[in-house]
Amino acid sequence: MANIEQILSALPHRYPMLLVDRVLNLEKGKSCRGVKNVTINEPFFQGHYPGMPVMPGVLILEAMAQAGAMLLLTDEQYLGMTPLLAAIDGVKFRRKVVPGDQLITDVELLWFKRNVGRIRCRSTVDEQPVAECEMTFTLIPSEEQKEP
Repeated sequence: MANIEQILSALPHRYPMLLVDRVLNLEKGKSCRGVKNVTINEPFFQGHYPGMPVMPGVLILEAMAQAGAMLLLTDEQYLGMTPLLAAIDGVKFRRKVVPGDQLITDVELLWFKRNVGRIRCRSTVDEQPVAECEMTFTLIPSEEQKEP
């Protein structure tokens, strides 16, 4: 398990892009279950869509990626690394996510070699499938992101 302080220590994301509120289960290097509590206060609901708030699919994918990042970034050997997406495959959206929903994401690490890895992700709300996919990512040292 990880609370918000531990998540902030591991992930480089901050408001409004931090999309993991809690980690319910974490088996380092194997699997992770993350939670995003979706509220009407999310900034994206102002424009997506007025009068019919729906969480954008790309942000559901980002929540999945961040839950996946917790698998490695909680390991001391990867502290200070930044995860970048390299590919997203087999994306399927099953239902919309709206304010009041609790998005649960289950992530399984398929493989990881030389700072590149692949995860399988599945998100649900009330045990109903929301989205699924596989993602390839790379970890880079945080210094590589900084401009000269």
